[in-house]
Amino acid sequence: MQAVTQFSVRVVQRYLPSAFVLAVILTAIVFVLGIVLGERTPLDMAQYWGEGFSSLFKFGMQMVLVLLTGYVLALTPVMQRLLGALTRQASTPRQALAITIVVSFVCYYLNWGFGMVAGAILAREMGRRVAVHFPLIVAAAYGGELVRGPSTSIPLVIATPGHFMEDAIGIVPVSETLYASWNIALTLALLALLVAFFMLQKQPEQIVRLEAADPAEEAPAQRGDGSFSDWLEHSRLPTLFLGLLAAAYLLGEVAKGDFSINLNTVILIFFTLGLLLHRSAAAYLGAVEKAVGAARGIIVQFPLYAGIAGMMTHADLVTQFSEAIISMASRETFPLWTFLSAGAVNFFIPSGGGQWAIQGPIMMKAAYALGADPARTIMAFTWGDGWTNQIQPFWALPLLGVAGLSARDIMGYLLIWLVISGVAIAGTFVALATFT
Repeated sequence: MQAVTQFSVRVVQRYLPSAFVLAVILTAIVFVLGIVLGERTPLDMAQYWGEGFSSLFKFGMQMVLVLLTGYVLALTPVMQRLLGALTRQASTPRQALAITIVVSFVCYYLNWGFGMVAGAILAREMGRRVAVHFPLIVAAAYGGELVRGPSTSIPLVIATPGHFMEDAIGIVPVSETLYASWNIALTLALLALLVAFFMLQKQPEQIVRLEAADPAEEAPAQRGDGSFSDWLEHSRLPTLFLGLLAAAYLLGEVAKGDFSINLNTVILIFFTLGLLLHRSAAAYLGAVEKAVGAARGIIVQFPLYAGIAGMMTHADLVTQFSEAIISMASRETFPLWTFLSAGAVNFFIPSGGGQWAIQGPIMMKAAYALGADPARTIMAFTWGDGWTNQIQPFWALPLLGVAGLSARDIMGYLLIWLVISGVAIAGTFVALATFT
């Protein structure tokens, strides 16, 4: 296994382009497929790309904010001490890997945005304090991203009255999807496999280390000329007022029973805690300045994937691919084929909600026609949507921004983890079809 993994790492390091260039290559592939398979003109494809380009602006801004606010929170003195206490529990590379994997996996399970930032920051701190190969521990922190937890959008949508497919499939409760006994068992099995895979990896002879913490990160902002404006900048009052205002809103939502964990509330929680835990407005803005650079990949690349999604949708490429998969499936094998097809489409449309809106109705209509179990089909789609995130730099961009690495640094490990996790997930659906 170690030999296979190291071979994968070498190949990826040598041949995988940057995340930006990969997005351009995927754009070109879909452009050609739309002309050849979709029978569209080049001008049509350019039109579809342009129409899709802006469709992820809102989501892209959410991703920038979850990264920025999480990063700023991590730079507060309190969080630095907490991270230090956690990293001091690890004295060996294997201990560092185990702690990072378990903590990030649990955070991903609760909310993928929270897990993305928490896992990246923990991996960074472990890399500074423990002699562990830094790309390895960053890949380990990202490996848990595939987990499907209580904030996973597709099963929640299907369980909500009034969803857009209710007339066709009705309401499917989360007790049959996310909280089905087989799905919980699969989740625990994946955690065990993830820990085992990365802890068995042998560190290279020349490990990549992260530099020790920059004292400037934790140092308070220096005062200026002593004027009133300077005093105000270095006072707790502005950030304390705004932080308490945000906290009052969150507590009010909890009291009313309207609070739920989603991307917006994660951002607001990070924002609130960052304001309350930094010493002043100047300190807060200094942390923001450090965090902004980590978001550059998101800002540039999310619109490119939105353009790809526009071409895939309007050229009917998703429909053609889904129908080809359906033609090969039977009642027993349909969830398995759904998992594989969702994973393939996800590589080009890495947005779960967007992919479900396009591909979901087609797959669910076929599930009912074949008599396949709807809950298992939904979870097969959901797992497939998360599975190929392991080799899709789109979702790794926030983590890579915090870590300061490129996609090629971690994808060699994740390519092998993709195969292992894929066998485990696919095997689960085969077993369900065989024994139940």
